[in-house]
Amino acid sequence: MLTGSTTGISTFKGEQRALRADRIGAPALLLSVLAATAPLMVVAGVIPTTFATMGIVGVPLLFVIVGAVLILFSFGYAEMSRHVHNAGALYAYISRGLGGTVGAGASYVALFAYSLMQCGSYGIFGFEISSQIAQHWQHNVAWWIPALGGVAITAVFGALKIDLNARTLGVLLLIETTMVVIFDIGFLSDPGPQGVSAHAFNPSTLSGAGLGTALCFTIAAFLGFEQAPVYAEETSDPQRVVSKVMFLAIGFATVFFAISAWAITVATGPSGVIAGAQKDGPNLIFGLTQDRLGGAFTDTLNIFFITGIFACMLSFHNVVARYAFAMGRDGLLPAAVGRTSKTSGAPAIGSLLQTLVALIVVAVFAITDDKPVGDPTAPVLRLFTWAGNVGALGVVLLMCTAAVAVIAFFVKRGAARVQGWRLITSGLAALALGTIFVYSVKDFAVLLGANPGHGLRWILPGIIALAAAIGLVYGAVLRSRQPEVHARIGQGNEAFQLEKAAAAEAGA
Repeated sequence: MLTGSTTGISTFKGEQRALRADRIGAPALLLSVLAATAPLMVVAGVIPTTFATMGIVGVPLLFVIVGAVLILFSFGYAEMSRHVHNAGALYAYISRGLGGTVGAGASYVALFAYSLMQCGSYGIFGFEISSQIAQHWQHNVAWWIPALGGVAITAVFGALKIDLNARTLGVLLLIETTMVVIFDIGFLSDPGPQGVSAHAFNPSTLSGAGLGTALCFTIAAFLGFEQAPVYAEETSDPQRVVSKVMFLAIGFATVFFAISAWAITVATGPSGVIAGAQKDGPNLIFGLTQDRLGGAFTDTLNIFFITGIFACMLSFHNVVARYAFAMGRDGLLPAAVGRTSKTSGAPAIGSLLQTLVALIVVAVFAITDDKPVGDPTAPVLRLFTWAGNVGALGVVLLMCTAAVAVIAFFVKRGAARVQGWRLITSGLAALALGTIFVYSVKDFAVLLGANPGHGLRWILPGIIALAAAIGLVYGAVLRSRQPEVHARIGQGNEAFQLEKAAAAEAGA
């Protein structure tokens, strides 16, 4: 047993410093990753919001474009996953390619971004439950009460074994997907006044000032696929499973969301989809299903809309916990965070920390909510929209940086010729993602629905800049004062295994 190390990081038993292997296979990992994309929440929530806020009819085409960009990104990202197995995923890859200091900055961006997205989902979760209670039982319940219940339930699941989580997420995902397919067929078989029109796939529909921010919204719908490497240490065969799951997830999301967004334009008519979304918001879908599939189906859809949000909350909670675990193990957070539960193998302290953060965030928005019960301003228009958009912005920045890191990683290893075509696709992806990031920041007021001069349009994106600054400064301090710790950033369990072998050799 190791009780200390010369790196300044406390060490523990091997089973507490490493996530348990062989916990999750390809099918379970795919279901966990797809659950993070929350298919029903995207189709019923994100897509109507994109139509309404951006005023762009060509949302189905946006999914095809973004899917192509993410495929380009994933060629290099997937190859990197064969060489680096680390729960820190994005920041670990960035560390390997661009150095420990940049990796430290990326780790804090990842922690902030995924935590924000996870916390934001409690807003729409609480609001939807309170709305259903008001509709069916005529009783007004403040949104934050069911939101706090969601925090508690997520905390319980987050402490369980990952394979149990994967089964739960898988069941919910399959039900959600089936229901979306049913109403897509209903929309296409009973079209609106313009019939079955493919106008939404016409490039001319993408004109408008909201294009850059619409791309950010669309990327947010895909988020989850990039989480596959987070579970690499817990998979049965990380060399093959992780890359396979990423491509399957992107392919599924591209086709599924593009068809669903198109089906909505068919049901409303391309000329009426923006006005309908602006009038009804997420209720657009439920109104369309009520007319075509009846009240019983729509009521059931509402239920699984809520469970789909829960699946998304749990999936992002698991990811945040693992990023925190990886950072604790690498010396970027207190060493105790880099420990796992002896019974479940889950990153228990990382899970607990995210639960506490969520409690604080929900409490702050609840205390500052001065609107009547049932008004979506605080839970949906603020907590869900603000946190989700800022988080998505952070992940776009991470993916752009990771694409550059992939190029640097293979060039430094002397594999540029062998990996040439992957380096080209990574470069193209970096350019595309960087462009989306710049335009999203430039037009962030559109995402907020605020005036261009509103302070929040800079303050909220500034959260990502603050996270990066914290990490970069801390990384620079470690490099100067504790170079051994700095050298471990992004190394994860590999550094621990080397340390254990060195200790064993010294003891011999």
